[in-house]
Amino acid sequence: MKKKDQVIAAFEHKYGKEYRVFFAPGRINIIGEHTDYNNGFVLPAAIDKCIYLAIQPIAGNTTYIHSVDFDEEVSFTLDVDHKTLPHWALYPFGVIKELQKLGKNSGAFRAAFGGDIPEGAGLSSSAALESVFATALNSLFDFGLDKMTLAKTGQMAEHNYAGVMCGIMDQFASIHGKKGHVMKLDCRSLEFEYFPLELGEYELLLIDTRVKHSLASSEYNSRRKDCEEGVMIMRRDNSQRKSLRDIRSKDVITFLGSIGEQVYMRCQFVTEEIERVGYTCESLLEGDLEQVGRYMFETHEGLSKLYHVSCPELDLLADVAAEIPGVLGARMMGGGFGGCTINLVKSTEVPVLIETTRKKYLDAFGKEPEYYKVNTGDGAGEII
Repeated sequence: MKKKDQVIAAFEHKYGKEYRVFFAPGRINIIGEHTDYNNGFVLPAAIDKCIYLAIQPIAGNTTYIHSVDFDEEVSFTLDVDHKTLPHWALYPFGVIKELQKLGKNSGAFRAAFGGDIPEGAGLSSSAALESVFATALNSLFDFGLDKMTLAKTGQMAEHNYAGVMCGIMDQFASIHGKKGHVMKLDCRSLEFEYFPLELGEYELLLIDTRVKHSLASSEYNSRRKDCEEGVMIMRRDNSQRKSLRDIRSKDVITFLGSIGEQVYMRCQFVTEEIERVGYTCESLLEGDLEQVGRYMFETHEGLSKLYHVSCPELDLLADVAAEIPGVLGARMMGGGFGGCTINLVKSTEVPVLIETTRKKYLDAFGKEPEYYKVNTGDGAGEII
């Protein structure tokens, strides 16, 4: 049974046959890692793996939410201490509270949700959960909020209730997705534009390392600090340099003596990556997937050798992919130290990529990775 049908069946079993159904997708990022908190650009796309939500407004003050995947139900009023809720419930609860701050008070409701976004793979299942509730409540209670406001609502829910200081990209992509397209998002102005992703005889394959090293959170904060330190020094002779967005990659080398080797490497990668997003968009318009793939390999090299957020598992998968004819590009995706590689591969060569990486990964690490074929999809909405 498809996940959407499981969610509907669960709702009908617990709450009855009156409901509306919404969805919100996970996301991938074609290129543009660690650029968001440096006011740069990212290039995400919504995918065809989603969170599904069946929901019905009810009278009274008590809301009921059933998680199909956790097989658990919570009920609460809005004056509850959110720390008493299970972790998964913090996301919808946070959305409700953040909407309240905007003067949008939803009534009570019954809901059931579940999804087919792989957990822990870096595909932003939490952002999809926030996005589907924000989209549904906006529609059910006629709030009239625009998509960017809904994305920001999800982001603030994650900040203030789940305790994760995420950027805007994940919620933005989940809500603004457009099938067959990627989105170039300016993380400073929040302006964006769509670019076609016409894969033809190629497809996107995610390979999940099934690891998440404990370094991830502390090293993430360290990278942010290095970037901020670099900007602070490089703006001494030019006050217009407010972030790495304002510095060209070819100019970073002139500051090596004053910022030190480590900070230099961080700044070099980010400035190059911001530029690569623009170059990738140009290649997409030209239909040059081979060049897009080369940029992906360049990004992985920078993330591994300059930004130092890769790990042996990710490096092995990227290195093996680079040796296989028909793989145009491969790189680690996300914050680093685990998660997935994203691979741009000829459809006929997917079995070769799977078999080769499975064997070499098993030999090296004693377990097999997992594989997910993904397609681009539309952003959050209602299923009629």
